[in-house]
Amino acid sequence: MDQIYLPKNRESFSVGSYVVVKSLETSLTGQKIKQLKSYFYNINYIEPIKLQIMSQIIEIINKNVENENIIITGSFLEQGFNFKDIDVVIISKKNNEKQIEKIIEDKIKIKTHILMLNNKTLLIGLSTDPLYQMMLSRCIARKRFIYKTKHEINYKILDLHLLKSKLLIGNFDILNGNEKYNLTRNLVAISLYLSNRKVTKESVDKEIKKQLADTEEIKQNILNKADFLKKYKSLYNNTFNKIMSGLKNAPK
Repeated sequence: MDQIYLPKNRESFSVGSYVVVKSLETSLTGQKIKQLKSYFYNINYIEPIKLQIMSQIIEIINKNVENENIIITGSFLEQGFNFKDIDVVIISKKNNEKQIEKIIEDKIKIKTHILMLNNKTLLIGLSTDPLYQMMLSRCIARKRFIYKTKHEINYKILDLHLLKSKLLIGNFDILNGNEKYNLTRNLVAISLYLSNRKVTKESVDKEIKKQLADTEEIKQNILNKADFLKKYKSLYNNTFNKIMSGLKNAPK
């Protein structure tokens, strides 16, 4: 009798289902797709339909561009279906994001946001950019990856990223909840990075709740404006002053 291993993250069936174990291809839109082996990083659960969508996207990318790895990240990996598009990082020497996005949307009618970069660029980003660290702290990858990078603070890059979060202060009333959350997450990620603390989605959300407000209150746009902006401005100014001090003392 053969011994068969069924992974925790199963496609197409749930715990307790009766199944026949055999070599299998499955279909989501009438087109057969292969069940692709993937590596899960800090993901405890994902809906089976999302795994099918992910398998199709990876298969399309593999057929249309040479790549070293394909990484799915972003809000698509959160429970539920409250996402606008699917964030995909392609490790490749090519740079044709819009073309790949169009091919995927034409074939499976799903919008993606593609970021294509080579390994060197990715390593630089992971060393100097907190948003890269947060992006890859929770993801699904076609191939296993291990990136060992040094923590290097580039104050010019951080200054440019921080400028995005200033938009929330002057545009509070016209931004929706998700926009406010993204700008808040950007600010807190930079603040954690400057303090040499770990930057992950979980650590950023925890810090948002500790210093500013509950993340769900931000996403649902039910904040106390005066109270939130007072805390937000204080955190923004402190973060900005740290960056300006770093720029002033940085070697020419």
